[in-house]
Amino acid sequence: MFVDVVPNRNSRPAILLRETWREAGHIKKRTLANLSDWPQAQVQALRAVLKGELTLLAGPASFTIERTRPHGHVAATLGTLYRLKLETVIAAKDSPERAAVLAMIVARILKPRSKLATARALSAATLSSSLGELLDLSDCDEERLYRAMDWLLPRQAQIEKTLARRHLSGATLALYDVTSTYFEGRACPLARHGYSRDHRRDKLQINLGLLTNAEGCPVAVEVFEGNTADPDTLGPVLIKLRERFALERIVLVGDRGLITSARIRGELQGQSGLDWITALRAPQIQQLRAGGTLQLSLFDEKDLAEISDPAYPGERLIACRNPLLAQERARKRSELLAATESRLQAIVSATQRAQKPLRGKDRIALRVGRVVARYHMRKHLQLEITETSFSFKRDESSIANEAALDGIYVIRTNLAPASLAADEAVRSYKRLAQVEQAFRALKSVDLKLRPIHHHLEQRVRAHVLLCMLAYYVEWHMRKALAPLLFDDDDPAAAEAQRSSVVAPAQRSPRARNKAATKLTEQEFPVHSFDSLLSDLATVAKNRLRSNTQDPVSLDVITTPTPNQQRAFDLLSVNYRM
Repeated sequence: MFVDVVPNRNSRPAILLRETWREAGHIKKRTLANLSDWPQAQVQALRAVLKGELTLLAGPASFTIERTRPHGHVAATLGTLYRLKLETVIAAKDSPERAAVLAMIVARILKPRSKLATARALSAATLSSSLGELLDLSDCDEERLYRAMDWLLPRQAQIEKTLARRHLSGATLALYDVTSTYFEGRACPLARHGYSRDHRRDKLQINLGLLTNAEGCPVAVEVFEGNTADPDTLGPVLIKLRERFALERIVLVGDRGLITSARIRGELQGQSGLDWITALRAPQIQQLRAGGTLQLSLFDEKDLAEISDPAYPGERLIACRNPLLAQERARKRSELLAATESRLQAIVSATQRAQKPLRGKDRIALRVGRVVARYHMRKHLQLEITETSFSFKRDESSIANEAALDGIYVIRTNLAPASLAADEAVRSYKRLAQVEQAFRALKSVDLKLRPIHHHLEQRVRAHVLLCMLAYYVEWHMRKALAPLLFDDDDPAAAEAQRSSVVAPAQRSPRARNKAATKLTEQEFPVHSFDSLLSDLATVAKNRLRSNTQDPVSLDVITTPTPNQQRAFDLLSVNYRM
């Protein structure tokens, strides 16, 4: 460290406390503190101490610790954000609004909470971490954060375009999926009753679609009304891919409920440079079997086979059979049938009891409807309801027809074999699991996107965009920190263990060893992402004040443990920021 004097045109020079270090063969410099307000004598004394010419203080009694702020987790997250140059993606020039947006992104990763609680954590009155100080937001309040959200939303198109150039240019694979999340209140025009993936049918909800690259790195997000059907969300995504991102060639991978036959005919067919991969739904697979196109003998020697059918002209169908998936579906169906029959038997008993028996065809049907709606096994049951009785039995032919297709799924694509081999098409479709992982991180595990409390439409959209940008930073952090986490940091070894692309995914030997021993190869404790951030938070920034006639205040950061330093090294972040 050294004291530097920087000329400042017509104003007095700036006196700065700085440090230098060497990184990748280059000398880098960072300002630690502005000493311009210090008396000249204190500046000279500090310069002498730094040169070793003067011992300013002696013994711990000469210091008073004014406050301690958790710092390491902030340095890791904010440092990663700067390394990714996400601040320039959001806006080219620094501004109070941009600083507030960066604070909300980092705070969403460290501890998701309301904008009011976030503002209080940033303010000088609490300073629960060093984030507010590092971004010069010590006087922040919730209104400033709301203004920053309003400032951010109009920049969404440019932000997504820049991320697409980073992660989709030159690539040919984009993953897209839709989820829903529930909403608190009734005032937002986006909030509607619809299909709830959170099993909260009592709440209004919104739908959101997430677009990622082949590795699951988020690129764009779109918010839809809660009653929007999944296929109806495909149009805005295609506009982004073709018009806004100006991608010459892209392969869109979407779930069977998104890329339907109607969407293929209406929006995808004939689009130059736009190909797609999806899967057939269960009724379509049943039709293939009934027509003789799909035969179980196809899987006698291999678990994957290409087939063709007149109903899908110009398309490739790749049939796959997973025996483990077949066992799981058979087990689940058996348990659901047993649970359904148990509850239906209670209704039978109610119609036969001696005292106050259940009577009336409508009343009996109402109770039966509740049971079959809960377990979705109506298709496998034959029901008979009269005014005074109720009986049921299994439809064995229906069960047998469904069981014959257990573990079988069919990938559907318009890509020619020369462009994409059959096993690669299956592997590409399975990559949608990474979008599901993103939804888990966004909604519940880490970023707590739900429930949504904003009532204004633009605030809801800005909130979702902030959460996506936070996941963008977290995704890169997880990738870099994988050797210290329970995450599999050797995907190539994991893939090599699979007998085929249809077989279930395997964890690599290194990942299994981490799970068994709870230790890394360097014998550091293995963490979850959340527990590692908590550990890094113990790297604190301490404000010290000298017990002298002319007190001097300075910040001292605690020395990281070897495990913490390993995390900073993996992130390529200097914790002294």
